[in-house]
Amino acid sequence: MPDVQDDTITITLPDGSTQEHPAGTTGREIAAGIGAGLARDALAIKVNGEVRDLARPITEDAEIAILTWEDDEGKETFWHSSAHLMAEALQKLYPDVKFTIGPPIDQGFYYDVDLGDQSLSADELEKIEEKMVELARRDATYERHEVSKGDAIQFYEDRGNEYKLELIEDLEEGEISFYEQGEFTDLCRGPHIPSTGDIKAPKLLSVAGAYWRGDETNPQLTRIYGVSFPKQKMLEQFLERRRKAKERDHRKIGKELDLFTFDTDEVGPGLPMWLPKGTTLRQTLRQTLQEEQIKQGYKPVRTPHIGRLDLYRTSGHYPYYKEDQFPPMIFDEGDEDGTEDGYLLKPMNCPHHVKIYQNDMHSYRDLPVRLAEFGTVYRHEQTGELGGLTRVRGFTQDDAHIFCAPGQVKGEFIDVIDLTLKVLSALDFEQFEAQISLRDPADKDKYVGRDELWDRAEQAIRDAVAETDLDAREEIGEAAFYGPKLDFMVEDALGREWQLGTIQVDYNLPERFELTYVDETDERKRPVMIHRAPFGSLERFIGVLIEHCGGNFPTWLAPVQTQVIPVGDDFNDYAREVAQQLREQDVRVDVDTSDETVGYKIRRAETQKIPYMLVVGEREEEAGTVSVRSHDEGQQDTVPVDTFLEQTAEEFVPSLN
Repeated sequence: MPDVQDDTITITLPDGSTQEHPAGTTGREIAAGIGAGLARDALAIKVNGEVRDLARPITEDAEIAILTWEDDEGKETFWHSSAHLMAEALQKLYPDVKFTIGPPIDQGFYYDVDLGDQSLSADELEKIEEKMVELARRDATYERHEVSKGDAIQFYEDRGNEYKLELIEDLEEGEISFYEQGEFTDLCRGPHIPSTGDIKAPKLLSVAGAYWRGDETNPQLTRIYGVSFPKQKMLEQFLERRRKAKERDHRKIGKELDLFTFDTDEVGPGLPMWLPKGTTLRQTLRQTLQEEQIKQGYKPVRTPHIGRLDLYRTSGHYPYYKEDQFPPMIFDEGDEDGTEDGYLLKPMNCPHHVKIYQNDMHSYRDLPVRLAEFGTVYRHEQTGELGGLTRVRGFTQDDAHIFCAPGQVKGEFIDVIDLTLKVLSALDFEQFEAQISLRDPADKDKYVGRDELWDRAEQAIRDAVAETDLDAREEIGEAAFYGPKLDFMVEDALGREWQLGTIQVDYNLPERFELTYVDETDERKRPVMIHRAPFGSLERFIGVLIEHCGGNFPTWLAPVQTQVIPVGDDFNDYAREVAQQLREQDVRVDVDTSDETVGYKIRRAETQKIPYMLVVGEREEEAGTVSVRSHDEGQQDTVPVDTFLEQTAEEFVPSLN
């Protein structure tokens, strides 16, 4: 720890006010000086952008923010500390356990552990949970210790933990931090909450398998997922939301509505297969957006599913995106300089669209060039991270790339914002936040391109957003490797946040591929590239949409919009005539000619969430009418087919207006 000087330091609070404190003052002391309530609720402190323990001394002037449960970083710190508490409980119950990594995640935490020959079932989670509660009540302090790399290695050699030793070997020389609470000590950079007593309500949720470092050639570990809260009532509310989420789980509803299926054993994990109804749903979304894009001047293109490695070397996807890709198909082990040649499953569509742009010479009069494709791409997501449609290995993006002059960036970006808002509004996503995702200036190795290009791209997004009514927050470190982006974080009907649509400004790929256009003075200039995908991933979008609406799609999107139900076999022919009238008006319709009772047929159609049921029998056939029943409103009128079509016409028409 640095020597604490007697100097006074200036602390700047989030509201811009300043305080003078002795050097070495801790976050806990600052919180106590502000108020007893804040001191009680404080979990961590952000010092000049870095989240730290409240007990660490502050030795220089700093901008600070006291973090509580209301802050995302406060929750992350709380859940990180809860992972350590769970590890201590495991150590008590399974003395031979070997620990690997235990990070916080979006909704809780997990720890990957090696239990040797022992297996852990979901039934044993309650026992671990009880031990966590017991240990939390001891109110042990989380204490940070810094040791040399040699001492860190010795610590884990003594314990025979090859996983931690591998992590330490990857660290640079210098001080390495450990955290200790109670009888548990762990390699960890922190930060942590003050003590285990703050963790009032832990809950372990599930057990899964995971490979060490996500590599399927490495040993398989046991991953234990959990969540925790500072109050028991918060846990109860979480479990109630979780119960509702299970009822709306898109995997459950997708199976009930015959939308998609998975065959993990033979087709492979993370590779959905779309059944006829699900394919109809996809096609309707796709066609609706394509029609709007045509109105806005987009040109359709089509690109292959693979590309040469050199294409992705030029774009930077290989190696910057290497960890997320399937292994390349190598057909040449390397030339004189050892460079491999081969093909790669397409991880993104943008390099191919760049090559299409390069197919022609472009004048400033041609710009903007807007190229659009529903292109399938592939990511090698780890098995333990896959989740229905929301995390898959092969997915389709509603991808478009706009090549424009620098002076056109703002206008084009605003137009794409408007298009994305139309998509969200048409599907009843009314609650969302816009997030400007920026690069992390402290970790520039993760990104391609010069600083000035990044600065221009980030400012271009800020300028465009400022021209709209969007309230956008900024998030450091969330940019793509080639450029900043505007993400739309959508809240579903259960209050969960999902990242769906995205828009990116890119000065780097045009430079890497040496793209040009000829300006008004006949000079070659560099265009700017805008990447956009209002849906994001079509699979993910549909998964979120299913859970948002519970499978009750708007009529224009429902795979089957109307079910004609004859009351008996004698009226099957009339039912088919009615169905044909509807098909001629582009209504998606089925006829239920099964020998089930009318009541059963209606219940089945209700279960399938079909918007309209048209019941027909002797009276309807004689009068040329149908008895209308709505999924939302129940029994309605008996009307001629033409009248039904007139009354519901607007519901059947896809529109982003």
